[in-house]
Amino acid sequence: MKIGVSSYSFAGYIKKSKCDYFHICDKVKEYGFDGIEFVDLDFPGFNITDNPLKCAENIRAYCERINLPIFAYTVGADFTKEGADAQTEHLYKCVDIAKVLGAPILRHDICRSLPDKYLYSYRNAIDDFAPYIRKVADYAENLGIKTCTENHGFVFQSPDRVEQLIQAVGHKNFGWLCDMGNFLCTDNDPSDAFRIAAPYAFHVHAKDFLFKKGNTLRPDGFFETASGNYLRGTVIGHGIVPIENCISILKKQNYNGVISIEFEGFEDTEFALKSGLSYLKKFI
Repeated sequence: MKIGVSSYSFAGYIKKSKCDYFHICDKVKEYGFDGIEFVDLDFPGFNITDNPLKCAENIRAYCERINLPIFAYTVGADFTKEGADAQTEHLYKCVDIAKVLGAPILRHDICRSLPDKYLYSYRNAIDDFAPYIRKVADYAENLGIKTCTENHGFVFQSPDRVEQLIQAVGHKNFGWLCDMGNFLCTDNDPSDAFRIAAPYAFHVHAKDFLFKKGNTLRPDGFFETASGNYLRGTVIGHGIVPIENCISILKKQNYNGVISIEFEGFEDTEFALKSGLSYLKKFI
């Protein structure tokens, strides 16, 4: 397994320093990561208004110059907004960007919430969305890129729902970006959830959270889980996510891909990423 880092981990650093992503690439290389994962190229640090493909070309050229592999390209998506056909066309363009980047994996969301007609059955949403997700997976396969979705957002975050979605899509080129921490957002035990998720893993996020029971006053900086508990992002190894156990489960599944740190805590970025990398190396 290789250890990467998501450009999202630098969100606070970018906001504070006003740096661009080329500077971030230098930092990733300096810290000793095996490669980088990029979020949407309209994330702060880029200006792709005119030509996103040219931007992707420039990023790839820079990463090749400093010998920094690009492991994945992760993008937002919502099949409930502006029609599923339009969202599918948008994702085709994202696949094209991933191809120019040289990223072998494209992760896309499914939706953030469900319209009223889906309130009582996410299964109806799976039935409606699966054919479009399959089209994207098929398009990407022709370009040599795997597609996946993440246990992310309250609709498709619990392990049973994501598994049902992947099985409904039924395409060998569509899998799971398994996020170790996000299962806590729906109050699932990460170890139990990972046993479900690992066989479908195309890519993995290492993430950690601090936890507070919901019967207390919510502290500043924490957000609420599906069952009313509280979480706050933190440095890998500092929280309650069983990182070592999740990696052990991956090894039993013979996973040999990338584990990418996605840090979203309040701690200093450089300390958090160096510490997280050192922690992961103990188990990989």
